[in-house]
Amino acid sequence: MPVTMDDVARAAGVALSTVSRALSDNPRVNVATRAQIQKLAREMGYVPSAIARGLATKRTYALGVVVHDIVDPFQAELVRLIDMRALELGYSLLLSHSGDEEQREQQAINILRQQRVDAIIMPDSSVSDSFLSQVASEGMPVVLLNRMSYPYSIEIDNVGAGEMAAIHLLDLGHRRIAYIGGTRTQPENDDRQSGYARALEKRGQSVDPALITLGNGWSDGGRDCMREFLKLAHPPTAVFCYNDLTAFGAIGAIQAAGLRVPQDISVVGFDDIALASILHPPLTSIAQDKEQMAKLAVEMAHALATGKPAAPRTILPGRLVVRASTAACS
Repeated sequence: MPVTMDDVARAAGVALSTVSRALSDNPRVNVATRAQIQKLAREMGYVPSAIARGLATKRTYALGVVVHDIVDPFQAELVRLIDMRALELGYSLLLSHSGDEEQREQQAINILRQQRVDAIIMPDSSVSDSFLSQVASEGMPVVLLNRMSYPYSIEIDNVGAGEMAAIHLLDLGHRRIAYIGGTRTQPENDDRQSGYARALEKRGQSVDPALITLGNGWSDGGRDCMREFLKLAHPPTAVFCYNDLTAFGAIGAIQAAGLRVPQDISVVGFDDIALASILHPPLTSIAQDKEQMAKLAVEMAHALATGKPAAPRTILPGRLVVRASTAACS
């Protein structure tokens, strides 16, 4: 049986209320007695009841996290970092997997609300702003990652990052630069594509619709889109991809066609997931500051859950990480 405060009180020879105050560092218990009771509780293996604490404070000290797919390396890395920062602030995580359908996301949010989590964090959400506003108006704080239209969000400058990727390829002398988008989160895709187009226009290049296509955000989508590009009379010499998984598939299709990366076609990804550095060749990618995103998201959720001021909408810059998948146009 778990050790209770009653057990600690009996062992210490004091009232239950004294133990309760001592374990919460209440100054009404003198320092020496507090230290003695806390030491005894540790030695006995006493662990505070989250349920009891929740009843007393009307909080669960749990954060809900809704992800499209936990097998997505970017979201998995982000959840790990969210969990680390949440633990530092005394929270546990409840994780819900939703797929990329808005109805399933709404269902996942409602389940977490039933669990009475203190706040919800959603990486790459596609759920509607109107539904989120309704949830927030009912007292449930929600923090989004990469949603510019939502007031409480942490996001990367997707337009600037897309431009950065295309400028890198333009600086290497490439002129036929393709873009493989992703359907997973439409606003992100639109912004990254806009940045790509802006870079071309700044360099006096027209955007060729034949060099823009839409994948599914996974490696099979990148592979299939790249195969179509390779059928063109004049295939691209470089490809910018919506995310690293798309880039992995594109590289696979290029190599399966007997071509080389980067000697024949350069490839840039987005997210800089851990696998990007061990791919063959290692992938040039736009890095999102996942650690900072996770830290700020948890701190924003904590502030909203505790009624403290929270800085609305934070935009972080992307960072170009150059590896061996890009080279000068031959």
